[in-house]
Amino acid sequence: MTDLSIVVPAYNEQENISVLHHRLTEALRGKSYEILFVDDGSTDKTLEVCEKLHCEDKHVKVIQFRRNFGQTAAFDAGFKRAQGKVIITIDADLQNDPHDIDLLLKKLDEGYDCVSGWRINRKDSIGKTITSLFANGFRKLLTGEKIHDSGCSLKAYRKECVENVDLYGETHRFIPTILSWKGFKVGEVKVKHYPRAFGKTKYGFSRVFRGLFDFIVIKFWMNYSTKPMYFLGPVGLVLTFFGSLIGGYLTFDKIFFGASLANRPLLLLAILLVILGVQFLIFGIILDILVKIYYENRTKTYYSIKKVLQ
Repeated sequence: MTDLSIVVPAYNEQENISVLHHRLTEALRGKSYEILFVDDGSTDKTLEVCEKLHCEDKHVKVIQFRRNFGQTAAFDAGFKRAQGKVIITIDADLQNDPHDIDLLLKKLDEGYDCVSGWRINRKDSIGKTITSLFANGFRKLLTGEKIHDSGCSLKAYRKECVENVDLYGETHRFIPTILSWKGFKVGEVKVKHYPRAFGKTKYGFSRVFRGLFDFIVIKFWMNYSTKPMYFLGPVGLVLTFFGSLIGGYLTFDKIFFGASLANRPLLLLAILLVILGVQFLIFGIILDILVKIYYENRTKTYYSIKKVLQ
């Protein structure tokens, strides 16, 4: 079995692939490894460069998507086909240093299951750095996690960590959070970071909101993935209780004091609360059923692979 699997998502990185391959080869000399380039529907010559490297280097494997599905899908495809005992993820933009892989491996040897890189001196634009700091701070506030830079793609995982992790949307940046929730030991090391030399960044401001929405889903999933009724049920019961309470008061007022209910806004409020409460309870039951279906069928993927070169 291979010791290391290097998973490299690539989208329109034709100038960087060969340079990254050379640096990886130098950093991994003497180790048992494979390099999986995942072409995420590139429209330039990224795939051609990867296929050429595959022909020249037995360590190189290539996975081609039929179209652009995003970095998270690329990581997931790489995880599912990795043969190594340890999986390393790294960006194709040359902003990470392959020689820092040794730092990740040394940290793993201390008993960690996942080690995340911490770009202590980032070389990105001010806007990108500020939004990243905000996102990391918000994540740490809600999860109590101590990882400083969850968005850094340079990470090391023991294979068993990611075998049952489901990735979608922009959730690749929250893998350490998910692993911590599952009980794995997560650490981090300071790594180098370089400015982009070739190509264009794929990160826009809209990804901040997509990442935020994904995080909200993950937070809910962490707490209620096997028991959504525990979240929706109490809400439904509270609404139903107050609706029934108000309805009981109006009934009492009508019977004993002859009050008219036709023009009472409280009557509409009581009906609304009861209806909403019942709906929450019904949604909780439906979600419980859907969760059971989900856990019984976990073999499907939302992305499409055109070919795999091994």
